[in-house]
Amino acid sequence: MECVFGLVGKGFAIVAADTSAVHSILLHKNNEDKIMLLDSHKLVAASGEPGDRVQFTEYVQKNVSLYKFRNGIPLTTAAAANFTRGELATALRKNPYSVNILMAGYDDESGASLYYIDYIATLHKVDKGAFGYGSYFSLSTMDRHYREDMSVEEAIELVDKCILEIRSRLVIAPPNFVIKIVDKDGARDYAWRQSVQDVTTAAV
Repeated sequence: MECVFGLVGKGFAIVAADTSAVHSILLHKNNEDKIMLLDSHKLVAASGEPGDRVQFTEYVQKNVSLYKFRNGIPLTTAAAANFTRGELATALRKNPYSVNILMAGYDDESGASLYYIDYIATLHKVDKGAFGYGSYFSLSTMDRHYREDMSVEEAIELVDKCILEIRSRLVIAPPNFVIKIVDKDGARDYAWRQSVQDVTTAAV
């Protein structure tokens, strides 16, 4: 029951993801961060099979770092998104990854942007996007309330509306979410929305 969504506002992009690590009917943990810092001004929010999600996003992160190390300049968000799409397309014909990605970033020339990349290597630049069962509710909520010129406060209010809608309507809704933002000051954590704390079971 994964839920990943994001949107672009006036000079920033926000992505949110549930923090549940689930296998079959078992919930393993409630604090799994599914949003990776790709570099100082890029975020990757991913959903899909846990192994594919972790391995592929780390692979992209290291290759983006390698490009900057070799060339002395970072990839733009558009270039990183196209690289990611190319790697998924190559793997699709060999050993495909079951992973869907929202890539958010900020560039000095083009500002904030958000890219939708799915497991069959479809790439689109979007103002708002979502993956997982939560997308049925978050996309409709964003369609109703989203504006291109939203402030950070208005965007966070919309994200909270999406989270509330998912918790209210999804049969097995994830309890906790992490929210991250990227703007001219860089990519960083913004907030965690927790309704259940992760509890460590004492050894018997």
